[in-house]
Amino acid sequence: MDGKKLEYKGEEALKEIERLTAKADKVQCKFLKEILTRNSKTEYLSKYMKGSKDVSAFKQCVPVITYKAIQPYIQRIANGEVSSLITGHPITEMLCSSGTSGRKPKMMPSIAEDLDRRTFLYNLIMPIMNQYVPGLDEGKAMFLYFVKAEMSTPCGLPARTVLTSYYKSSHFMYRGLDPFNNGTSPDQTIFCNDSNQSMYCQLLSGLVHRHQVLRLGAVFASAFLRAISFLERNWVNFCNDIRTGQLDPSITDSECRLSMAPLLSLPNPSLADEIKDICSQTSWKGILCQLWPKAKYIEAVVTGSMAQYIPALEYYSDGKLPLVCTMYASSECYFGVNLEPLCDPADVAFTLLPNMGYFEFIPLGENGTRLMDIDEDEEVRNDKLVDLVQVRLGCYYELVVTTFAGLYRYRIGDVLQVTGFHNEAPQFRFICRRNVVLSIDNDKTNEEDLHKSISVAKKLLEPFNALLVEYTSYADTSHLPGHYVLYWEIIHHGSSVVDLDSSTLDVDKVLQECCIAVEEELDYIYRRCRAHDKSVGPLEIRVVEPGTFEELMDYFISQGGSINQYKTPRCIKSNKALKLLDSNVKACFFSPRDPKWIP
Repeated sequence: MDGKKLEYKGEEALKEIERLTAKADKVQCKFLKEILTRNSKTEYLSKYMKGSKDVSAFKQCVPVITYKAIQPYIQRIANGEVSSLITGHPITEMLCSSGTSGRKPKMMPSIAEDLDRRTFLYNLIMPIMNQYVPGLDEGKAMFLYFVKAEMSTPCGLPARTVLTSYYKSSHFMYRGLDPFNNGTSPDQTIFCNDSNQSMYCQLLSGLVHRHQVLRLGAVFASAFLRAISFLERNWVNFCNDIRTGQLDPSITDSECRLSMAPLLSLPNPSLADEIKDICSQTSWKGILCQLWPKAKYIEAVVTGSMAQYIPALEYYSDGKLPLVCTMYASSECYFGVNLEPLCDPADVAFTLLPNMGYFEFIPLGENGTRLMDIDEDEEVRNDKLVDLVQVRLGCYYELVVTTFAGLYRYRIGDVLQVTGFHNEAPQFRFICRRNVVLSIDNDKTNEEDLHKSISVAKKLLEPFNALLVEYTSYADTSHLPGHYVLYWEIIHHGSSVVDLDSSTLDVDKVLQECCIAVEEELDYIYRRCRAHDKSVGPLEIRVVEPGTFEELMDYFISQGGSINQYKTPRCIKSNKALKLLDSNVKACFFSPRDPKWIP
């Protein structure tokens, strides 16, 4: 009976997706009308609409904004003024952005029913996955969750990340038994604010249940790879804990120790020996499949800047585990789901669900030709926006959202490309964050172009069994002409960092060729600035010590970021972060010649 009930819930979830997407336009219109009905008397909307609830008045009078415009209202509420400044609902918390998409974390208003919408989206994931990977209710998931210590606004509202908000909500804490979402991690290990102790306990739990684990993952690919690195450093301790039935004394959190006690109630030397034999191998290629032999896929965000982690994930899984990206979400709003989760990571497209927010789009051209035309702070005319069902196949857009919680025509900053439609609802490929760019002169390099150029260049390392595991960049204008600087962390498969003194690898030549390969792949304007105008100097690659990017992550987390939401910034603006990177540089390499440019 329970099985039938769960199957029914799954069928109902899939039917709901069909219902929503079949009438996407009507759902969107109803959604916006409801927002205007509930929030028409707010100070913000009254300023522009004078109490009107009319949709046409909204589209004509309410401006398209960035965070700069709404921040004063949010700050007033954080300081103790009423929620009715921007919403007709009590604001229950402020959600902090990751802190790596801009110089400061942003606070996003959230109301109680937002949690219902997020939970709705989460509840769609397993019914979708179950269509492609049957039997997920017959084992466990080693999915690594982390919370961030909460703060409070001056008036006492909780200020926390969107994931911390969800994990600490009744929706998650009292979620009940569900064989499709049976995790290996005890809840107390998830709620531990010490990310190292939390990571230790969650990985140990996953190892104890290694023969029952059917899926692996974390929110972002970077977090999952950080876990593999952590495992590499601590597997001897894990084996000792399992062998003796005693948790390592370095774990001092009382709730973690209490929750782990049942898992280590009896010594298990045979399991410890299994793990030791696997982890002590010289090469860790395919290690995930060996440690968790029944695992069917890895779930993590692998789109956008996370795509650069795909080779490392494929290395550790020996290419045998599909990389699954299930949903598209942000602190401002949850947007949609991937209806074909086993597709190639390069083909991931998200179907935007019309009941999650009111969505509009700034057109950026059929080939992204206007991608750099509209600056983040430039005013966008209201009549330029198009509705959800009006977008065109193949075209590029910047996403704009309106929510019940008080964001109106708010520019998310994500650039998307329409790849198809599911019924009336468009499907989008995530391209990049608009505000991540390198620029010295007239050149403007966005996140996607940088990633593509590095993806081509790093192939030059492959014949030498070397792997680029992490990168970032910045525009160095300390000397004229300024130039692009790339920080690269490189390893040999199965061993440590590339030996810069090795005679088997002509480091100078190879990395100089990597420099020019990056430049050859950058756009026409960049190459003109380099080769003709001479306004941009030769690109530089600085090879850093192993572990440098973990130090960088620790730094940003210490500044208010979250381990769950952390994404390596692809362009560094922080002087302290640059100082950290430069202190770990092993060697520097420059492009040996100008890139090709034809007028």
